[in-house]
Amino acid sequence: MTYTGWILLTASLVGLSCGIVGVFLILRRMAMMADAISHTVLLGIVTAFLITRELSGPHMLIGAIVAGLLTAVLVQWFNSRGVQQDASIGVVFTTLFAIGVILIATQVGNAHLDTKHALMGEITFVPWDLMHVPLLGEVPKATFMLGAVLLVVVIVILTFYKEWKITSFDPALAASIGIPVVLMHYVFMSLVSITTVAAFDAVGAIMVVAMLITPAAAAYLWTDKLSIMLVLSGAFGVISAFTGYYIAVWLDTSISGSMAFATGIVFLISFLFSPKHGVLSRYLHKFNTHGSQEKLDGIS
Repeated sequence: MTYTGWILLTASLVGLSCGIVGVFLILRRMAMMADAISHTVLLGIVTAFLITRELSGPHMLIGAIVAGLLTAVLVQWFNSRGVQQDASIGVVFTTLFAIGVILIATQVGNAHLDTKHALMGEITFVPWDLMHVPLLGEVPKATFMLGAVLLVVVIVILTFYKEWKITSFDPALAASIGIPVVLMHYVFMSLVSITTVAAFDAVGAIMVVAMLITPAAAAYLWTDKLSIMLVLSGAFGVISAFTGYYIAVWLDTSISGSMAFATGIVFLISFLFSPKHGVLSRYLHKFNTHGSQEKLDGIS
């Protein structure tokens, strides 16, 4: 595969996995948790590096998952003690992210781990960091990890599809029929953490947040059916990846930043033209209704 092909495939895998997970974040009204976890995984990554002094390996994934779960637990704990959820999220994620930044500045030294890399990623380097995979040959490490994470996300979502659906729309009903709501919540937070850290090194925190939230929010405007929403959200993520790449080539600017910008374009189009919730569609419906009413008044 070509250099451009690997970048587009990597970004598309980010769009697919983040798009699918993002739908449940939107439905659970936990959009800001995506922002929180995408930043606090930095603390987990830095801590794992300080313990092992290695920048790659499963310890990075484990550290990020622990940091994501710690974020979810602390937010839930503060919320249960009377602090509003948005305030809890703001306090926890800024504090943990700040600790991660301080550790990078004071402890990491000359290792290839810095705040700019954490925020924007470096997807242009992805095709050069290769690993050998049986039957596939030489494959970029980030691409392989993202493919594996997407497979895990799809399997977990499909296996517990009914449980995710009920706990997302009506947690009280789910608890009453014996579904372990708290366990499902932390399993979901683990999925968010895994997805975030898999994308973190390649595309950075900004694009992770954009891909987790914006395609799902756009898909929410097009349909009320969960299965279609999941497909649309993943498709919007892929479209944003391709569009953003070619915008970056055209303007000679950041690829990750352009992809995040492309998600905004997709949302804007959906906001204006979606058949049920779009501004233009609602205006035309109101105009047609008003016109029909005038005709009826004229006949009477």
